[in-house]
Amino acid sequence: MTFAQPLARRWQQFSLAARFGLAGGVVLAVASLLVGLFVTSRIEDSVVRNTATATALYMESFISPISQQLAGSEQLSDNARRALEEIFTNTPLGQRVVSYKIWKPGGRVVEASDKTLIGRSFPASEGLRGAWAGKISAEFERLGDVEDRAEAAMGLPLLEIYSPIREVWSGDIIAVAEFYEINRQLADDLASARRSAWLTVGLVGTSLGAALYLIVLGGSRTIDAQRRDLDARLEELRGLSSHNRDLRLRIEEAAARATATAEHALRRIGADLHDGPAQYLAFAALRLDDLRDAQADEAARRELESVRDALAMAMAEVRGISRGLTLPDIADKPPDEVARMAIAAHRDRTGETVAEQLESVPTAGITPATRICIYRFVQEGLNNASRHAGGAGLRVSLTGHDDSIELRVADGGSGFGEGGPGFGLGLTGLRDRIESLGGRFEAGPSATGGAEIGMTLRTGGER
Repeated sequence: MTFAQPLARRWQQFSLAARFGLAGGVVLAVASLLVGLFVTSRIEDSVVRNTATATALYMESFISPISQQLAGSEQLSDNARRALEEIFTNTPLGQRVVSYKIWKPGGRVVEASDKTLIGRSFPASEGLRGAWAGKISAEFERLGDVEDRAEAAMGLPLLEIYSPIREVWSGDIIAVAEFYEINRQLADDLASARRSAWLTVGLVGTSLGAALYLIVLGGSRTIDAQRRDLDARLEELRGLSSHNRDLRLRIEEAAARATATAEHALRRIGADLHDGPAQYLAFAALRLDDLRDAQADEAARRELESVRDALAMAMAEVRGISRGLTLPDIADKPPDEVARMAIAAHRDRTGETVAEQLESVPTAGITPATRICIYRFVQEGLNNASRHAGGAGLRVSLTGHDDSIELRVADGGSGFGEGGPGFGLGLTGLRDRIESLGGRFEAGPSATGGAEIGMTLRTGGER
């Protein structure tokens, strides 16, 4: 058993509202985190950019006139350097700007408050590349470049601003000014903006989650109530189904007992016919033989002969009925053997050829009523085919399944309908016998054009 299976079972035990609360809470928390990060990032970028733009425009009014000589020179003159130093040391601006650099193409520093950086080249940062492209760019408290080590060591909230320096007449960018401004107010504004953004996102996410949870909770309670009602109805239906199954089994058992009782009665009637009327008819025939020999009158002898023939026919009919009513010993016989015994009895009585295809079926689940039904089905089917199809193309097949057997009797006659067998007393009684045992009876044309009857009986198990 894996670790996930107990968790899955535990998860299924939660209500719909609880599952939504857990899953929805995780989703909303992640979504709120992503939205909060996005919103605060956008706010920070906007505030920093606006502050940097205002500062850069202000600084440009001082730095741009001094730096115009960089349009034709790779460095500033001494007077220009002293002017920059004067601006950043003896003015209120110098109290806010703690450091500055002026860049030329290729990442080379041509002027800086830190004189050790003048003439050195550094990899161009993203902000420097943006300034060379004509944009004012800024970063707040992100002093991670190599040339920013001195400023980072101050531990102050510094706004790093890159501002392009343009030539007055042509507008071309001739240099980039970078300066670092102490801006505690910006740090306070950003902290306040972050708090407001996170509070807003949290309140919106919580409100949305609570509203959705209340909606799902109402639906979950309705579903739970309907489920309980359905479970109660299902339990009632199960009880009714079990009761109906018990009733049906009792009816089938009663039908099986009635079939066995009827067969016993038929067997007794057959024995009585054989031992009673048949014996009297035989005695009457013997007496007629004596009377016929004693009579000299030819007309009387012929009359006695006709009476004797009638008695012989009646005796043959009685004996045939007696044999038909009496079943052989089929107790404990498998279904294929029972069918084979019925086929053999028909062959002995009529001399007709019967093709058989009988699968071996175990005796498990085969009741005495089922054996009787198999024998009578084959007997009645062959008798019906012999009477209406002249015994042509007689076939008997038996197929076993997991919980049922299928038995079919077919002939090569004209089929059901005009000139063929109909649903007389024999087939009607046979259908009633099969259906009383919970089976299914079929009758129709066979594959060869003749008539075919079939039955399917369950052989046990849960019904």
